[in-house]
Amino acid sequence: MWKIRRGVLTLILESSRSSYPDEFGAFLRAKHRIIYEIVLLPGTVSGSSSVVYNLMMKPIDFTIVGSVHSHPSGVPLPSQADLDMFSRTGDIHLIVAYPFNFDSWKAYNRFGEEIDVKVID
Repeated sequence: MWKIRRGVLTLILESSRSSYPDEFGAFLRAKHRIIYEIVLLPGTVSGSSSVVYNLMMKPIDFTIVGSVHSHPSGVPLPSQADLDMFSRTGDIHLIVAYPFNFDSWKAYNRFGEEIDVKVID
């Protein structure tokens, strides 16, 4: 089972709230299936309807396990573009939705299937 540190989830939610109405996006860093940090990539562009990751800037770093991005629409379901990115960028992906609180996010595997992630201190 995947886990995420409460402070990391709080940072993601606050960053998403700060970026609103644009999307926020980053990569996730984990060790032993515990997400402990986000990684911002240079050249990532956030807009009103998408986050464009500059994958050329993604370091060769096996601690980067997936991605996170926000949906200002309030719907934390992956689009087709999200599913395409999930399949290429790791094993776990988070979507946080407006109003960006602890009840408005979901996690998915690389196939777009919803998975459980436990929040830990």
